[in-house]
Amino acid sequence: MALQKVTVKDIIEKKKKGEKIVTITSYDYSFAKIVDASNFDLILVGDSLSMVMLGYRNTLSVTMDEMIHHTKAVSRAVSNALIVGDMPFLSYKIDIKEAVKNAGRFIQEGGAEAVKVEGGTEICPTIKTMINADIQVMGHIGLTPQAIYKFGGFLVQGKTLEAAKKLILDAKNLEEMGVFSIVLESIPWQIAKLITSTVEVPTIGIGAGPYCDGQILVIHDMLGIFTEFKPKFLKYFGNIGESISQALDNYKNEVINGVYPDHEHSYEFPEQDLDKINEWFESVDINEEAHKLI
Repeated sequence: MALQKVTVKDIIEKKKKGEKIVTITSYDYSFAKIVDASNFDLILVGDSLSMVMLGYRNTLSVTMDEMIHHTKAVSRAVSNALIVGDMPFLSYKIDIKEAVKNAGRFIQEGGAEAVKVEGGTEICPTIKTMINADIQVMGHIGLTPQAIYKFGGFLVQGKTLEAAKKLILDAKNLEEMGVFSIVLESIPWQIAKLITSTVEVPTIGIGAGPYCDGQILVIHDMLGIFTEFKPKFLKYFGNIGESISQALDNYKNEVINGVYPDHEHSYEFPEQDLDKINEWFESVDINEEAHKLI
């Protein structure tokens, strides 16, 4: 029996009840279908698809149209989880009106119920305008991958006193604007614990320790499919990448050695007509017969 669709209100209520929020990043119909059958609370269609699905060096290259394309695919698969579309680089920090329009595309075209934006206090006016337009927003502070050139790479954030203070204050300001949750990425667990205790909206950790209200990982990462780098926080919950490689090797070897396909995996011509087709095949000039059809 299908569960009732998870809503933003449900996510907020989970924190109030002290229940952990289980979320994951997924990008396509097939994986999202499997995730939804496992009754996850939230699926983020992350801009990390830039690297995981499209092979770019970082998240900066993925476009709005590509994000909408993948969000549509996920929304077709999902009946239960809340779907959040990740707003890509340059889609929301240049012009507020354009930001709201782009956020609206995730809802209207992509089938998402909310959007995620990276940044702290500096993007509060944009977040407020989106929420005033009835678009639900998830915040994201700490390591914000769209700013990796400013950070100098995928580096842990909030490790100095001033940086930690700013993260805490940014979280409070995001809450004040009306975000329904905040992703905390790659920050010390002690700072994540302080933030989680001081904001009433849920915190979703990725590399932020055990005291967040929920956790998120990229599905291709935690299954061992995307292995180009492995941050400290990543745990492999399966070795699907190895299983895929073994399956491909098995398939290749069976094809080369004539093992696959066998008759069991082949279609049969009707027995009563088999002699007739063989007789016809032997009695005609195939080239001549084929030319008659032209």
